[in-house]
Amino acid sequence: PPAVPPPPGPPARGSLSLHRAYLRSPLGLLRLGQLALGAAFWVTGAAHRYEGAAHFALFAAVLVWLLTLALFGLSLLGRWALVPWLGSRWLLTNLVHDLVLGVGLYAAATGIMGYKARQKSYCNLPGYSQHCLYGAYLSASVCGGITACLYLFSGLYCLSRRCRDQRDII
Repeated sequence: PPAVPPPPGPPARGSLSLHRAYLRSPLGLLRLGQLALGAAFWVTGAAHRYEGAAHFALFAAVLVWLLTLALFGLSLLGRWALVPWLGSRWLLTNLVHDLVLGVGLYAAATGIMGYKARQKSYCNLPGYSQHCLYGAYLSASVCGGITACLYLFSGLYCLSRRCRDQRDII
C-alpha cells in the first residue's frame, strides 16, 4: 500500500516581539496614558472607604482598565489575529471599545465620583476632625475625566483611520 504522509502539524508561530511602531503611534501613547490614569482612578477610589454608587464607578473603571490592558497587550505583541471574530476587525474593535466603553463608562464613573465629592465637600473645612473622603473622590473624579478625554481622543483617532479606509491601527 502507498505510504500516507502524516497530517500537517499546527502552524509554527514566530517568536514574541514587541510591535515598536504601535508603541510609538498616537494610539499606543494614548493607551499608555489611559492605563496610567485609569489605574490612578480606581486605586484612589479603592484605597479609601467607599459606599453606594462608588461601587459601580470602581467596577466600571476596573472593567474598562482590564479590557484596555488586553487590547494594549495584544496590539503591542501584534497578536490581535488570535482573537476570534474581533481580530479581523481590530480597528473597529478599538473604536467601539474607546467610544462606547471607555468614554461612556468613564464619564459615568467621573460623574458619580464628582457627585460624591460634592456630597463630602463640607468636610474640607478647617477644624473638621473626622476622616474626610472629599480629596479621594475629587482626585478620582479628575483622573476619570482626563481618562475619558483620552478615550475620546483615541476613539476619534480610530474613527479617522476608519473614515480614510485604513484597516490597521497604526
